[in-house]
Amino acid sequence: MATPPTPSLARAAAWMVVALLCFTTMAVSGREAGRVMPTADLLVWRSLIGFLIVLGFLAVSAQGFAQVRTQRPGMHLIRNCGHFFGQYGWYTAVTMIPLAQLFALEFTSPIWVALVAPLFLGERFAGAGLAAIGLSFIGVLMVVGAFDGSFLDDLGPGQIWAILASFGFAANMIATKKLTATESSLCIMFYLTLMQGPMGLVVAGGLPMVPPDSVTAFWVLALSIGGLSAHFCLAQAFRYGDATLVAPMDFFRLPLIAVVGMAFYGEPLAWSVLIGGGLIFLGNFLNTQRAR
Repeated sequence: MATPPTPSLARAAAWMVVALLCFTTMAVSGREAGRVMPTADLLVWRSLIGFLIVLGFLAVSAQGFAQVRTQRPGMHLIRNCGHFFGQYGWYTAVTMIPLAQLFALEFTSPIWVALVAPLFLGERFAGAGLAAIGLSFIGVLMVVGAFDGSFLDDLGPGQIWAILASFGFAANMIATKKLTATESSLCIMFYLTLMQGPMGLVVAGGLPMVPPDSVTAFWVLALSIGGLSAHFCLAQAFRYGDATLVAPMDFFRLPLIAVVGMAFYGEPLAWSVLIGGGLIFLGNFLNTQRAR
């Protein structure tokens, strides 16, 4: 059983910074690979490659395979069902809508986490913290064009998949925080890859499609490594900070992915994105100060 570490805002923030870079890599890789391969097949390959990597780390770690012993298989299953649903929606949407819009819709996940964390995690959440999260959520709405009517005009399958994914990721965040009290990050990653591979096979209806060329294979590999690293870093961040503090830090992905979308895909960087990103940053900063 993993010993809960001493809470540290600085360490939680450092792990989240690395996670943000990994999530950005995963987004670009997922879009490129998703142009060629079905979503379910990508998820199978991601789980298989990730499982082999985790086995390697377990083999050389001090605790070895003893750390994957768990008395909480049900919580692992809940976490991975939520995460599989979330990532299926996310990878479906990543090829259909702008990256900034996808991330903005995904960023509603911390709102759901903040609202239910007091019920499921026993964390205190003051009104000031809720107001800070609300301010960030207003910024998200600005990014997706909810105030000028374009969001409703453009609402389609991509946006719907992204919204549904946010619920799955919220369930994943809650379960991750509960598991980090007793499980190591490698243990969490082991069950993530072990459980989600079969889930992908069921949805794919059989063996996955083999990447048809070396470029696609590279993107699948980058997607798998980036995704696994991102979730390892996320699990580490949750070990050092409360869910109501760590989850809002994920908002920093928005300005980063907006620049990536503009630079590599010619996606417009509108003023609403900049202003909305500023509100998101402000809300996150206020919530961090409240946590201090």
